[in-house]
Amino acid sequence: MKKIKLNPVFRGLFVALIAVMVLSFVESCRKDDDVSEETKTQKIVFKAEGSTGVNISKAVYGIDGNPITVTGLSGTTWMSPEITMEGVIYNTNVVVNATGMDASSTLKVQIYVDGVLKKEGVSTGTNLSASTSYTF
Repeated sequence: MKKIKLNPVFRGLFVALIAVMVLSFVESCRKDDDVSEETKTQKIVFKAEGSTGVNISKAVYGIDGNPITVTGLSGTTWMSPEITMEGVIYNTNVVVNATGMDASSTLKVQIYVDGVLKKEGVSTGTNLSASTSYTF
């Protein structure tokens, strides 16, 4: 069997062509992943619920370091409006303050993403401050 020898110039062009094809494929795959993450839509809701006699007074919640403060609240429950976010989300946080009747009073805060409970925090006592955060 006769060996075929390639001219060094053709060999270099062949290697360069293969390298460009591989890099193009890798880059196109990476761009497809980025686009799907950017166009992802998620619905986020923050909730708080106190035991009997708890009075919720203040809530601070936010997504990616953009806090929203709600004051002048009253009652045993609170829920944020549903927030629809498109693109990449890194984290969410919620802190709710309330006053309890006695040392056994509890305050629970929750973070829901697309209707699914993702994280929960609980505080117990008379001066209640429950918080939690969820990292995507």
